[in-house]
Amino acid sequence: MRKLAVSRWFGGAVLALLLTGCDAPREQVTVHERSAVPDNLSQWHVVEAIDGKLSLNARVVPYDLNTALFTDYAHKLRTVWMPEGSSARYGEADFDYPVGTIISKTFYYPLGENGTVVRTDDYSGDFAGSGLDLSKVKLIETRLLVKRIDGWQALPYVWNDAQTDAVLEIAGDAKRLQLVNANGSAEAFTYVVPDSNQCAGCHADNHAQKAVRPIGPRARHLNKVFDYRDSGVQDGAQNQLLFWQQVGYLTGMPDLADVPRNVAYEDTSASLEERARSYLDINCGHCHNPSGPADTSGLMLYVAERDRRKLGVCKPPVAAGTGSGDRLFAIVPGSPDDSILNFRVESTDPGAMMPELGRSLAHEEGAELLKEWVASLPGNCS
Repeated sequence: MRKLAVSRWFGGAVLALLLTGCDAPREQVTVHERSAVPDNLSQWHVVEAIDGKLSLNARVVPYDLNTALFTDYAHKLRTVWMPEGSSARYGEADFDYPVGTIISKTFYYPLGENGTVVRTDDYSGDFAGSGLDLSKVKLIETRLLVKRIDGWQALPYVWNDAQTDAVLEIAGDAKRLQLVNANGSAEAFTYVVPDSNQCAGCHADNHAQKAVRPIGPRARHLNKVFDYRDSGVQDGAQNQLLFWQQVGYLTGMPDLADVPRNVAYEDTSASLEERARSYLDINCGHCHNPSGPADTSGLMLYVAERDRRKLGVCKPPVAAGTGSGDRLFAIVPGSPDDSILNFRVESTDPGAMMPELGRSLAHEEGAELLKEWVASLPGNCS
């Protein structure tokens, strides 16, 4: 329900902007030089607060992921923009994006009562016509990835309390929030906006190259249907990759049947193995891969790994300590309570939790999925 709602809204609203330019912000998207990065998000003209709405500019394309990185239950608005006449070149592992590409991700929450924010998978109340309804949501931050000649630049912008603009915060920020659950109970937590070095650390998923790269907008994450309602494109619904091709944002793609695809972790029509592996891939695989920052751990959680030992089954940790929770193996088949992986995913202790950046809360639904998956694995570590 959540992903259908968000894709329907963004598809219908923004495709209209793409095709007609109606209701677009007043100025065109501006790509600023690395040495002249503006202090305000509005100066890029990608997403802007205009007339009580957070609006997307013309040719700014929204997208969604099959399974997304968990960030303290925040809702996310993801967009990509490329300079006129340019396009990304397809690659199974990475797309080769043109210089000048701007990828944005806005983090926000539905507003509750008395200044609280709401934990919900329902996006339907977030919108008003062609924009996020700023009277119903609390904007937290917008992160930009800008493709330069010498690589990607990561820029964190933090929204002001009036929700009129976001300000560049290279050193990051922290927001104290009260998150209200479905049962009405409130949980206090600190939402941490990463600094630019932390952004670069997570996005440099090739430890040898140390180069910042997009993590989400890759073939296996984008390969899904996005409902572009009222667009005239296949009755409003089309595969995102085919749509990117159609509007000139992607070239060189093979037949869609040959493109890899992760599943949505909450999709119970997929196998438990597929759901768990997709979840681990987006939440952990950018570090736990053969060239990632966590390569020395020997624990490989990216989706292509097939060696069960490298995946963690009966694998002892490289270093013991608080991160192991006094458990002996990353994954003990049939026993999530004895598995380091489950302990770290469920923990909120900064010295033990994984991922170690990007969250202050545990993701209950993701933790439950991984618990169910580990419990289903055959064998033992005797």
